[in-house]
Amino acid sequence: MTPPEGVYSHISGIDLVQAKDGAWYILEDNLRIPSGASYPLIARELSRIANPDAFSNNDVRDNRNYSDMLRETMDFVNRGGLNVILTPGRYNAAYFEHSYLAERTGALLVKASELTVENAVLYMKDYLGVKAKVGAVYRRISDEYLDPMTFLADSLIGVPHIMDVYRAGNAAIINAPGNGVADDKGIYYFVPKMIKYYLNEEPILQNAPTYLPYYENDLKFTLENIKHLVIKDVSEAGGYGVVFGRELSKEKLAELKELIKKEPRRFISQEIIDFIDLDIMDENGGTILRKADLRAFVLTGKTTRVWASGLTRFSRVKGSFIVNSSQGGGFKDTWVLFR
Repeated sequence: MTPPEGVYSHISGIDLVQAKDGAWYILEDNLRIPSGASYPLIARELSRIANPDAFSNNDVRDNRNYSDMLRETMDFVNRGGLNVILTPGRYNAAYFEHSYLAERTGALLVKASELTVENAVLYMKDYLGVKAKVGAVYRRISDEYLDPMTFLADSLIGVPHIMDVYRAGNAAIINAPGNGVADDKGIYYFVPKMIKYYLNEEPILQNAPTYLPYYENDLKFTLENIKHLVIKDVSEAGGYGVVFGRELSKEKLAELKELIKKEPRRFISQEIIDFIDLDIMDENGGTILRKADLRAFVLTGKTTRVWASGLTRFSRVKGSFIVNSSQGGGFKDTWVLFR
């Protein structure tokens, strides 16, 4: 299936770190359902309240256009009808973001129970039972739960037959189902090669030095240098499945080596980049240093644009390289300056 207008990754979240020598590296690509764009918006609102002079006295790019960019992206692929944001509900950890973005973009926030399919056309039903055609669905639900008639049959948060609508080209799904293939950490290994092969260009930004144990030479390197590498399980996300060899006992290292040899396609290994620390405030109002990364948001509709902001995440644990919010990390306002 080719998605409407040929756009697969409408919203891409690219995680970058800056090494202490100033070089930038891409740690991973998030092309399924990248989250977190609402938090820089909230952080900026709070920063403006706390210190408005900081923005009038500095050439900081205004980041309040994200909702306009997202709405334009949804409108571009819309097949005629409403824009909706499909949420699994208020118990989801990112429900605040779902409702916030719906409010800011003018899209309708809906649950699966509010959508119905008739003759491969998607409709939203209001509380009176009145139906309105839906043309674009920004889904915040993973592929496997999206349509119980196509994927997991016991999903209660998906829309039965929504994939029939998608196949017929009657509604866009943002991001496209199947993007997990390109999101896989094992595919990350090949991205610089793909850029050279398909575009005949050299990558401007570099990957963190990465090894795929599926290949014999990379397996040999990984096993010989495992104490100095970070090992990532390609099926995990949110900072889970990340193991630093230097933190493991001799016995645990031996176990991990055997697992890598048994399932080499399941893992990648990376050289550890000692990325920068940023100032954050501790619980007592003092300033301390913690590791931080940047998630850049790239939106594709009629054109591809990089949002002049981003999600700066930091670790709350001294010395930890894990900044994910699911692991207790925090976030702060991100300034992009005019040059």
